[in-house]
Amino acid sequence: MLNILSDCDLCPRNCHVDRFSHTGYCNSTNEIKLSKAYLHMWEEPCISGSNGSGCLFFSNCNLSCIFCQNYEISQNSKGRLVSIDQLSNLMLKLQKNGAHNINLVTPTQYVPQICKAIILAKKLGLSIPIVYNTNSYESTKTIQTIAPFVDIFLADFKYFDDKYAREYSNAPDYFNVASAAIKTMYDYVGNPIFDLDSKLMKKGLIIRHLMLPGHGLDTKNIINYLFESYGSNFYLSLMNQYTPYYKALNHPKLNKPLSQNRYEKMIDYCSSLGLENVFIQDKGSSSDSFIPNFDNPNF
Repeated sequence: MLNILSDCDLCPRNCHVDRFSHTGYCNSTNEIKLSKAYLHMWEEPCISGSNGSGCLFFSNCNLSCIFCQNYEISQNSKGRLVSIDQLSNLMLKLQKNGAHNINLVTPTQYVPQICKAIILAKKLGLSIPIVYNTNSYESTKTIQTIAPFVDIFLADFKYFDDKYAREYSNAPDYFNVASAAIKTMYDYVGNPIFDLDSKLMKKGLIIRHLMLPGHGLDTKNIINYLFESYGSNFYLSLMNQYTPYYKALNHPKLNKPLSQNRYEKMIDYCSSLGLENVFIQDKGSSSDSFIPNFDNPNF
């Protein structure tokens, strides 16, 4: 499985570099780089629950989002190298500490190593669900590789119009790539399943969309597309937590927070369509208090 790293095509960038000696677009080598492992309380309620989601934040990324709130790890490669055995042990440690699930955050560039770590952890007693938390700039082949190990896909859908994907994330083919990847995710996990007692999701698809200031039409187009494609067989997480970070601080369209009024109008629009399963965020969610402290990796 690791041999793919010698001619890497894990993501749609298709760099085909030998990661044992070079790095491609995502700046990753053949070694896993991890920035944080801890119980995270600020995911969707059916993911974080009462104890927290066992989040493993991986360093590096195959997108170049100019507004990324985790730019320290995604763009600046902050983190520590860990082995497959160490990653497996961290999964087991998070489970022992009460995590409701193992949440793989921005994992694409390490899928072969993650698969091996999950196999090892399951042999040693890992039994909680696996969450694949992705920007959705994924190849269907990679999703098919990881899907047998995944219970819940927590997938971004960032843009409908590729002009924004090109300008903000250097991904001019984002819509086609992400829509195909999400369809593959849905084909594997199907309709959502919950534990009736805890209200935690056991299996399913949650699609996140972070609203950007001044981009209401793009959001509406994404909502329309998802409703036409999946009806109420998924959960939409409509996010209002946008805060200008990184290069967005100097961008004329993105250097301001999202209007709460625009957000509430989009909630009303979801209701008017008949979307039944929508997570919404409280006013005041656009705060840096929700961003993990990557100076303390917890491992």
